[in-house]
Amino acid sequence: MARDNECEHSGDEAALRQPSRRRFLQSAAAAATVGAAPHLRAQTETPAAPAARTPEPAPPRPVALNVNGRTYALQLEPRVTLLDALREYAGLMGTKKGCDRGQCGACTVIANGRRINSCLTLAVMHEGETITTVEGLATHGALSPLQRAFIEHDAFQCGYCTPGQLCSATALLQEFRSGAASVATADVRRGPIKLSDDEIRERMSGNICRCGAYANIVAAIRAAHEGGDQNVSATAIGVERHDPA
Repeated sequence: MARDNECEHSGDEAALRQPSRRRFLQSAAAAATVGAAPHLRAQTETPAAPAARTPEPAPPRPVALNVNGRTYALQLEPRVTLLDALREYAGLMGTKKGCDRGQCGACTVIANGRRINSCLTLAVMHEGETITTVEGLATHGALSPLQRAFIEHDAFQCGYCTPGQLCSATALLQEFRSGAASVATADVRRGPIKLSDDEIRERMSGNICRCGAYANIVAAIRAAHEGGDQNVSATAIGVERHDPA
């Protein structure tokens, strides 16, 4: 009877071990599948496209710029802006780089009588033109009437935007004398009759002063205009007269 009981117990233990062995084999198979999945995915992924080649810069070419009555013979890569050409190649550091996006006016210069943002134009586009920067506003070391008015009316604080303000205001006065109208002009067919504060504000709206010296800037421009002096002669900056229709 004891032997029969031992056989019965051993049979029960074998029956209990079989489900455990089955579960173990199932768990091992599942683990193997999960472990192999990343390798299978890696083998099926599309290889990344090769990186695009960076184009080589164009070689420099000779560019002659007439700035403040002097010819500068420069070697410039065709994509160099007029602002960088003036500052980095011609050594004229008066023209300032502000936003470098044509929004602040700190880089304003005068090209053939027109005020432009030198950060938005290429130097090679201005060969043969007459360019005036803030260094060219004074005559034989004497400040222009507009420059003196800026000092007398305290029209600047940090001074960073002042070169652009001066060039813009110089062209503004010449534009007004030549009869060019603005958005603030009451009758554009007749042209501006008086250089009012509204006219000055509108015509200087492209020049930002982060110090907030706008009231003094307007006063300085009005004083220079009422004094009857021209800051730079029309011939010097290439201004053409615009007769109203």
